Amino acid sequence: MTDVVNLRQFRKRKARGEREKAAEQNRVSFGRTKAEKTLTEARNDLARKTLDQGRIERTDETE
Repeated sequence: MTDVVNLRQFRKRKARGEREKAAEQNRVSFGRTKAEKTLTEARNDLARKTLDQGRIERTDETE
């Protein structure tokens, strides 16, 4: 025979696991120091400027 499962406890355990999973994702996303955030922002700005330097602007001469 199978074991009897208390659905209330099962739901609570499942909800607790989902909350813990979301908390872990938030720790990874938002758990950075100000220095790390500033460094990432500076690197993104530099990459954006480097990319824009290679952009070729075309003028439409058919008008």
